[in-house]
Amino acid sequence: MSIIVDNNSWVVVQGITGREGSFHTAAMLDYGTKVVAGVTPGKGGQKVEGVPVYDTVAEAIAEHGANTSITFVPARFARDAVLEAIEAGIRTVVVVTDGVPQKDTIEFIARARKKGNIVIVGPNCPGVISPASHAKVGIMPGHVFSPGRVGIASRSGSLTNEIAWHITCAGLGQSTCIGVGGDPVIGLDFVQALEMFRDDDETENVVLIGEIGGGAEESAARYIAESNYPKPVVAYIAGKMAPAGKRMGHAGAIIMGEAGTARSKIDAFSAAKVPVADRPSEITKLLGA
Repeated sequence: MSIIVDNNSWVVVQGITGREGSFHTAAMLDYGTKVVAGVTPGKGGQKVEGVPVYDTVAEAIAEHGANTSITFVPARFARDAVLEAIEAGIRTVVVVTDGVPQKDTIEFIARARKKGNIVIVGPNCPGVISPASHAKVGIMPGHVFSPGRVGIASRSGSLTNEIAWHITCAGLGQSTCIGVGGDPVIGLDFVQALEMFRDDDETENVVLIGEIGGGAEESAARYIAESNYPKPVVAYIAGKMAPAGKRMGHAGAIIMGEAGTARSKIDAFSAAKVPVADRPSEITKLLGA
C-alpha cells in the first residue's frame, strides 16, 4: 500500500470552481485519482469535470465519504479552508496554496496535531503522487512518474519533476513522491517522510531533494545517522551558488551567513554517509542505475 495517498484516497477539491482548481481536477482525474467532490462556498449544485460541487467539506464527506483534501484557494482563505477540512474529518490535507501567512500555517498545523492522525502536506507544495496506485493529489505532471521502488521527498516542485524523470528513464520508477513544500513553516517534513518510507514495503531507496535555507536537511541528516536508517538514501541540494541574504525562488530558500547554506547541508549529509549528487542527472548513478 502506498503512503499518504493511494487507491483508497477519496479526494475533495477545495476551490474546484477556480481556474487552478478546475484545471488540476481534470489532470488528477485523467491520472486516475478518485476525485469525488469539490467545494466552493456558494457554488453548491454545480459540476466541474463531472465532479459535483458542494458548499462545505462536511457535505462532501456525507455524500461521498471523502478522506483527502487538496486546496486551491487564495492565500487569505487557506487557513479557513484547511481548518474546515480538519474539523469535518479529512485525514490528509494537501495545501498547494502559495503565500499563506506563517501564523495561519502554524495555527492549522497545531490544530491538526491536536486532533491527531492528520497529515498536512505543504503549504506551497506540488502535492503527493503514488504512480502504482494511479493516485495524484497535486499539480505535478503525471507522465514523468512511473511505478517503482524509489521514494522521493522534496522541497522543490520543479526539481521533483526533473529528478523523477531521470529515475523513470533509468527504469527504476517511484513508490511515492512527496512535495513537502517550500515555505519556512510546513506540515509534513523530511524526517516524517523518512519515517514513512522506512516502514513502507514498496520503498527500497529514498531520494531527498533539498535547497538552501532553513535546517530541514540538517535535521534529516541527524535523523538518518542517529536512527541507523535501514534504507539507502541519496540527496541533491539546490542553490550552491546563491549569495547570502538573497531570496532564491520562494520564502524558504534564503541563507543568512553560514546558516542554511548548501555547504552546511552537504556536509551534514556527508557526515551521515548520505551521497550528494552534484547535478540532478547524477541521482540515478547514486541509486545504482
